[in-house]
Amino acid sequence: MINKQSRREFLQTTSALITAAIGTSAFSLTKRSPRLSFSTLGCPDWTFNQIVDFAAHHNFNGIEVRGLLKQMDLTLCPEFSAQNIPSTLRRMEDNHLQFVDLGSSATLHFRDSPERTKNLDEGKRFIDLAQKLECPYVRVFPNRLPKDQEKKETMELIVKGLLKLGDHAKGSNVSVILETHGDLTKADDLKLIMESSSGDHVGLLWDITNMWIDTKEPVATVYEKLKNYIRHTHIKNAKKIDGKIHYELLSEGEVPIFEAIDLLANGGYKGYYSFEWEKLWHPELQAPEIAIADYAKVMESHFK
Repeated sequence: MINKQSRREFLQTTSALITAAIGTSAFSLTKRSPRLSFSTLGCPDWTFNQIVDFAAHHNFNGIEVRGLLKQMDLTLCPEFSAQNIPSTLRRMEDNHLQFVDLGSSATLHFRDSPERTKNLDEGKRFIDLAQKLECPYVRVFPNRLPKDQEKKETMELIVKGLLKLGDHAKGSNVSVILETHGDLTKADDLKLIMESSSGDHVGLLWDITNMWIDTKEPVATVYEKLKNYIRHTHIKNAKKIDGKIHYELLSEGEVPIFEAIDLLANGGYKGYYSFEWEKLWHPELQAPEIAIADYAKVMESHFK
């Protein structure tokens, strides 16, 4: 018979072992199960069906749509017409996939003008489409900031644009996310914008390489400043040679991309790690069936 002291010690030990086992199991599951997606920017010549089949075959969880067959205005794509959306969603569901982000071309740094109205209208149309596609995010961005505007004014315009689009998204399950892109790649600038605009329907898309290749700010410093705003990520790698960016397979660039991935994973990030292979803009890059498959393999290996 087990005495009271031994029984108590036995129960305590057993409880600790069970807790440790559960914790280890949960940790292992998390480490093995990142949510992976890729942007259609990397496969500009694939049909929607080809994209879905490839994603399912390589164990992706989601698709980020940045154009289909080079049509960048997604509201004009047949797959996303009112008539075809139900079958499009069934195709995704049958393959255990989700739409994770719609990449708009809406640029928010223009002054009040027809150009600004046009860009905000695009953002609103994409928000409406995202709601129909059960997609949580719409990407907007700054690009090269206008040289004839003070930087402070430009940042204020971006904040106002984000707030306007966020207001349009109220009542939906969609958020507008500002990509770290173009001339807006310094953590302090992005933090300032997010402090003035983030909320239930406005957040940040952390493109790690866009920032690091431009500023060389340590990714740990960037993450610490921006972690509260990050909703989605773009994952890729690159080298800078003679002042020009050369995109590389995930394991072959100079960006500390895996350090950033680990910061996200260890910090409790629950979003998608979305591969952005810029094949549409850089036709010389390796074929998507090579690069996207490599990404899935490398990420699976890293998380194990």
